[in-house]
Amino acid sequence: MNRCLLGITTALAALIAGAAAAQTIAITNARLVTMSPAGEIASGTVVMQNGKITAVGAGVRPPAGAQVIDAGGKIVTPGLMSPESNLGLVEVGQVPASVDRANTNSRLSAGFDVQYGLNPATPLIPVARRAGLTRSVVNPLFAGGRDREYLFAGQSAVIDLGADDDLLTRAKVGMVIGFGEDGAERSGGARGGEIVLVKAVFDEVRAYMRNRAGYEAGATREFELSKADLEALIPVVTGRMPMVAQAHRAADSRQVLTLAREENVKVIIEGGDEAWIVGADLARAGVPVVRDALQDLPNSFEQVNATLDNAGRLEKAGVTVAIKGSNGGTFRVRELRYNAGNAVANGMSWSGALAAITINPARIFGVADRVGSLEVGKDADVVVWSGDPLEPMSDALQVFIQGREQPLRSRMEEQAERYRDLKRATPPAYH
Repeated sequence: MNRCLLGITTALAALIAGAAAAQTIAITNARLVTMSPAGEIASGTVVMQNGKITAVGAGVRPPAGAQVIDAGGKIVTPGLMSPESNLGLVEVGQVPASVDRANTNSRLSAGFDVQYGLNPATPLIPVARRAGLTRSVVNPLFAGGRDREYLFAGQSAVIDLGADDDLLTRAKVGMVIGFGEDGAERSGGARGGEIVLVKAVFDEVRAYMRNRAGYEAGATREFELSKADLEALIPVVTGRMPMVAQAHRAADSRQVLTLAREENVKVIIEGGDEAWIVGADLARAGVPVVRDALQDLPNSFEQVNATLDNAGRLEKAGVTVAIKGSNGGTFRVRELRYNAGNAVANGMSWSGALAAITINPARIFGVADRVGSLEVGKDADVVVWSGDPLEPMSDALQVFIQGREQPLRSRMEEQAERYRDLKRATPPAYH
């Protein structure tokens, strides 16, 4: 009997979810900032059905039977996308058992894949969603100190922040590697050593690709890398997966560009505190930069020329820029739009800053076919704002992910309500 009831409950849940996905919703009378070639539409409508955008424009009429939401002239944008976080991998940073963002197995560095550790029940996701975020790149981190000889931290994934159990949008979107001071320490103490080691690793991967059968038969030389790492690096050396190269000093960015050209691999500069110095080179190479727009302190010798107008200078140079949340990543990813607003205050265009938290990260990490703009055929990730989304006093009034309206409550808000009335009865365990 219990099994029968469980089956009925599961079936009902599936029917409800299917009905929600099939519901047609039209947001009308909206100032649509589409982040597409259509640009901004002063007063238009966006229609969502079956999880997709089916119509968007000034002359669009709501389909018969659609739920109509009058935006009252408010700004409507695509859902925001963070180009870097540990959402779904971290609960409490100081509690190791709740942290799945780094690996310490010496036989697994490049092969470490964050997709298998994602937790959709983390209370940190609703906090980010409340701030208008609908997608995020989830990056692995290097484990332990710099003395660990791991060239690669592992593989990134893109997730959605919907209130369901399936977070994964696309796995294996980037291979994280540290350059500069961090990479030098992990390679033996010198930057030149890392470049040589990376080239040797790529040669080893190519040798493995040429003779997989011999490797399996034990008829090849002994490889330094494990099979898992060799397999994981094949998409990198074949140009299908970009390296997310953590580099700050201008000279390090130049070395990354040279390495990418010589090895014929794709790269993304993550950090780039001095990237503005080599903006023209980055633009010519078509290499994007992921920035913390608030980082302007010379915390190390590789950050001496950090500046608040970095993102604006990169934009003017023609570099594709994505802006991430402040240091603290997972716990402060909600500040994504504030950082974009600060970039505007320091020389970046408003449209460029909004692109840096919507369509640009989608393009950089290969999911622009699904998200990042309000276009027909894309996932219906849509946000209705109370005001300018880059202004701190504005709020996300309604958030849709794949056409489903999302709850805008967090555990923090629920706890505040629970304990607001101290005379309210609570379970014995709370006494």
